[in-house]
Amino acid sequence: MSKLTDVPKRILIGRALRSDRLGETLLPKRIALPVFASDPLSSVAYAPGEVLLVLSIAGVSAYHFSPWIAVAVVVLMFTVVASYRQNVHAYPSGGGDYEVATTNLGPRAGLTVASALLVDYVLTVAVSIASGIENLGSAVPFVVQHKVLCACAVIVLLTLMNLRGVKESGKLFAIPTYVFVGGVFIMIAWGAFRGLVLGDTMRAPTAGFHIRAEHQGLAGFALVFLLLRAFSSGCAALTGVEAISNGVPAFRKPKSKNAATTLAMMGLLAVTMFCGIIALAMTTKVRMAEYPATDLLRNGVPIGSGYVQNPVISQVAEAVFGKGSFLFIVLAAATALVLFLAANTAYNGFPLLGSILAQDRYLPRQLHTRGDRLAFSNGIVLLSGTAMLLVVIYGADSTRLIQLYIVGVFVSFTLSQTGMVRHWNRHLAAEKDPLKRRHMVRSRAINAFGAFFTGLVLVVVLVTKFTHGAWVALLGMCIFYVTMTAIRKHYDRVADEIAAVDGPTDDSVRPSRVHSLVLVSKIHRPTLRALAYAKLMRSDTLEALTVNVDPAETKALREEWERRGIAVPLKVLDSPYREITRPIIEYVKNLRKESPRDAVSVIIPEYVVGHWYEHLLHNQSALRLKGRLLFTPGVMVTSVPYQLESSQVARDRARRRQEWNAPGAVRRGPAERPKDGAGTKE
Repeated sequence: MSKLTDVPKRILIGRALRSDRLGETLLPKRIALPVFASDPLSSVAYAPGEVLLVLSIAGVSAYHFSPWIAVAVVVLMFTVVASYRQNVHAYPSGGGDYEVATTNLGPRAGLTVASALLVDYVLTVAVSIASGIENLGSAVPFVVQHKVLCACAVIVLLTLMNLRGVKESGKLFAIPTYVFVGGVFIMIAWGAFRGLVLGDTMRAPTAGFHIRAEHQGLAGFALVFLLLRAFSSGCAALTGVEAISNGVPAFRKPKSKNAATTLAMMGLLAVTMFCGIIALAMTTKVRMAEYPATDLLRNGVPIGSGYVQNPVISQVAEAVFGKGSFLFIVLAAATALVLFLAANTAYNGFPLLGSILAQDRYLPRQLHTRGDRLAFSNGIVLLSGTAMLLVVIYGADSTRLIQLYIVGVFVSFTLSQTGMVRHWNRHLAAEKDPLKRRHMVRSRAINAFGAFFTGLVLVVVLVTKFTHGAWVALLGMCIFYVTMTAIRKHYDRVADEIAAVDGPTDDSVRPSRVHSLVLVSKIHRPTLRALAYAKLMRSDTLEALTVNVDPAETKALREEWERRGIAVPLKVLDSPYREITRPIIEYVKNLRKESPRDAVSVIIPEYVVGHWYEHLLHNQSALRLKGRLLFTPGVMVTSVPYQLESSQVARDRARRRQEWNAPGAVRRGPAERPKDGAGTKE
C-alpha cells in the first residue's frame, strides 16, 4: 500500500499486530459481557415498546396482559440461557449453533442454522442502529430529519472501531453498556421506592392520552392471536444470546466456564431490566400506538403528525426522574449509545461464523483471513455493507425492520437444541459412570425443553409475523443457503480437478517438445530483449509471430528483419478483418491440435510504465491476449518487461515505501534495494 493510504489506515485502525499476539486479544468476563451481550441487554430499550405497540391494536384495555407476556419472555430467556450453558461446555471451539447442528443433525441442518444466523446478524445491526437513531432523534431533530444518512454514518464508525480489533472495541463499548445497565437499575429502584415507599404518583407524558383501538373488544381466537403476536415481538429481547456460544474462543481461560458465567450474568440482567421497565410502564400509564398521529387521542382529538412518539424507556425515565434532570439525560444518552453499540454483538458473531464457514468452503476463502488487527476484516466489511443496504431500503425505520427480526435466531435456537439432545443421546450410549450419566441426563432434559419451547415460539413467530415482513428474512435465509451450497460445490469441483493422483499425468509428464513463439509488432529494444530471452530457453523450436494488419508496415518489418539478419524465422499471420488476438489464438490452437503432447510457450514483450494513465496507452493487446490464452490448455504465457523512463517513478516510490514506515507500522528490517533492470509494475 502506498504512503498516502498507509498513514490514514494506521490512524484509523492502528498498527498491524503480529500473529503470535493473538492471545493478547482474549477477553476477561467484564469486557466479554458488553462485547457479546450488548444486543440482548440493549433490546430492553425497545422490546417492551414493541409489546405495547401490538397490544394497542385492541386498545388500552389489552395492556393488562403485558405482565403475563413479560413472564412468558422471562421463562423463555432462562430456558435459552440454561440451554446455551450446555452448548458452551460441550462445544467450546466457537462453532456455536452451526457446529452443534452440523455435527449432530448433518450438513444441511448446519447450513440452515448458518443461513439463519447470518441473516439475523445483519438485521441486528440494522435494527439496533435504527432504534438508536430514533432514541437520539427525540433530543436532536436533525437526526430524525436525516435518519438514513445518520444511520449509515454510525455503521461506518462501528466498522472502523471493530477493524481495530475485538479487545479494543470491547473497551470502548464497556463504559456506555455499564452506564446504561446501571441507569436502568437506578430507574427501577428509584421508581419502586417512589411508588411503594413514598406513595408518589408518577405519570408518563402520554398518560393522559387515549388510544383509538383498531379492533375493539377482541375475544376468542383473535385475542389469542394478538397475544401471541405481542409475545413474538417481546422475544426480540432474546436476540444475540447465541453470540456467546459462537465467541467462546475469544474468552480467557477457562474459556467454557467464563462463557457460561457471562451467559448467566447476561440473562439475569436482561430479564430484570425487561420486567422492571414493563412494570414501570404500567405504573406510569405509558401509551403507545403504531400510528400515533391518528390513533393517539388527546381530549378525543388525534394529536396529529407533528407529534414525535418517544420510546417506552424514555417516557418511563421522564416519569421517574423528571424531564431534563441529570439522571434522565444520562440514561437517554446511554440508551441511544448502547443501542448503537448493540450492533457489536453482530460485529463479533458474523465475521467469526463467516470465517468458520469459509474454512468449511461454504463462503469465499477471503473471509477466513485475519486483518492487520487480527480481526476478520473482510467479514466486518461484508456485514457493514449488507446492513447499510437494509437501512437504506427500509428508511432506517425500526418498526418496519423489527418485523423481519428474530425469525432467524429462533431457527438456530431450535435446531441447535435439537442437536444437543442427539449429542447427549450419543454420549449416554457409551458412558458407564453413574455420576456422569446423571449430569448428562439433566443436560439432555434442559436441551430437550429448550428445543420444544423455542420450536413452539418459532411457529408462533412465523404465523404472526409472516405477512408483516418475516417472509423477507426467510427469503434471505434461502438466498444464503443456495449461495453457500453453490460455493461449496464450486470448491469441491475445483479440488477434484486439481487433486494430485498416483502415477503419471499430463501435468507431471515432461512434454515431448516445446514450441516458443515471440510476438512481434515492430523491431525495437523490447522485441530484441524478448528474442534474446527466448533463445536462452533452448526450446525445440523458436519463431517470431506477427499479424498482418497493415501490409506496408508488415513489408517494412520483413525487410528490416532480413537486413538485421535475425536468426529466428518470422511467421506472418494474415488478418483480413484487422484483428490481432484471434489469428494468434487460432495459430496456437492449431499447434496444439497437431501435437497434443507438445507445449507452446508464448513470449510477450511488455512496457513497464510509472503513471496510471500510461496503462491506458500501452499493453492493451498484451492483456487481451493473455486473458484469452489462459483458457487454452498446454499453453504457457511469459511476459518480458521493458522499463520505460517513466517507470523510474514507480521504482522510486517502491524504494521510499521500503525505506519509510508509517507511524505505528510493523518494522520489517532494512529492505533490499531493487537490482538494476528490475521492473516494477503497479
